[in-house]
Amino acid sequence: MAQKPSIPKGTRDFGPLEMAKRNYIFNTIKEVYSLYGFQQIETPAMETLPTLMGKYGEEGDKLLFKVLNSGDYISRLSDEELTSRNSLHLATKLCEKGLRYDLTVPFARYVVMHRDELQLPFKRYQIQPVWRADRPQKGRYREFYQCDADVVGSDSLLNEVELMQIIDTVFTRFGVRVQIKINDRKILTGIAEVIGQADKIVDITIAIDKLDKIGLDNVNEEFRNDGIGEDAITKLQPILLLSGSNEEKLNTIAKVLETSDVGLKGVEEMRSILKTLDKVGLKNELQLDLTLARGLNYYTGAIFEVKALDTPMGSITGGGRYDNLTGIFGMPGLSGVGISFGADRIYDVLNALDLYPKEAVNSTQVLFINFGETETAYCLPIIAKLREAGIRSEMYPDDAKMKKQMAYANAKDIPFVALAGENEINAGKITLKNMASGEQSLVLPEEMITLIKG
Repeated sequence: MAQKPSIPKGTRDFGPLEMAKRNYIFNTIKEVYSLYGFQQIETPAMETLPTLMGKYGEEGDKLLFKVLNSGDYISRLSDEELTSRNSLHLATKLCEKGLRYDLTVPFARYVVMHRDELQLPFKRYQIQPVWRADRPQKGRYREFYQCDADVVGSDSLLNEVELMQIIDTVFTRFGVRVQIKINDRKILTGIAEVIGQADKIVDITIAIDKLDKIGLDNVNEEFRNDGIGEDAITKLQPILLLSGSNEEKLNTIAKVLETSDVGLKGVEEMRSILKTLDKVGLKNELQLDLTLARGLNYYTGAIFEVKALDTPMGSITGGGRYDNLTGIFGMPGLSGVGISFGADRIYDVLNALDLYPKEAVNSTQVLFINFGETETAYCLPIIAKLREAGIRSEMYPDDAKMKKQMAYANAKDIPFVALAGENEINAGKITLKNMASGEQSLVLPEEMITLIKG
């Protein structure tokens, strides 16, 4: 007996309805990106391991999917290496490539390789799948799409402002109420300085970033495990529990960071971004969250994260500024800032809240019933005219029983059915049935276009 086929855990198949919904998400995001002057690029699914390794922190490196070298890769290994069972060492010998973990690092590599062709500042967007060897759970997949927008070659905080506007516009179009959280890695660096733990900034930010998931007590325990002293942990508590308006939080943290130049620089950046956004006016809440850290090591300035308010879900959008990223590839001093929409999580949110427009998920708008060769020959030129007018139309391919053809229309949720028998042909008309109301009208082919378009 043949083994039943399956797919890897953390991946999914998408049928026609799911793809219609996903394309609605992608097209909405693309339209908004284009409104702000971003241009689309694509990069390969695989990158060399030197491109990927060391860019996401130690935890991120562990989640990279590595690709085995082709050919007789085992013959190059010694018996000692094989019997050592050192998986990390073997991976460096057996694998030269890996599946991309995100779109930002490949984009940085792209900028460095194509620098002479680019007009700076360069505004690009990219919508492609990424892969992470994570433990699958609700809202977390091993294969998922990201929808990134980045600006490189500009230090202006106007870029951060426009990215916040893009986030606000996209979720307003989706009809999803969100909370946009914002912080600055310079503020976090300043906090580490004033509590005497500047060398522990990476450990501190990784732990703080888990606050929503594991709670304050567990975060404090992570601090202890990372060698952060009790005095420093005590100083962190009021910062982690800080509340009030955005302005009140900034005033409080500015006093805490008065001895840290880098921390005060972060406060200044946040004031500028928030002040400009107040003038622009967003439809969704923008909250300064000093516990927001985002675990990726390459962020150096403003950082963002978005959560849906009406359904439980993790972060559905995130991003930040990364002044040093292209320096890793030999091009220092090129500043960048970007955001990434998590399409798969947005898909789940829109499903949970039933927010897909009907026109976005319906495929065929009108089905022509097949009564035989003569009737089909009459209908095909009419179908061609409907398609020219942008109406999605199809002819049932077989001369099957009416019940079967109508069941097909119902199963695909097709809103209109067109019928042309001897009487309709003689009159040069079509009987158009509205499947929702059951009403039928005998109309000229030209009138169908108006009726179907509503």
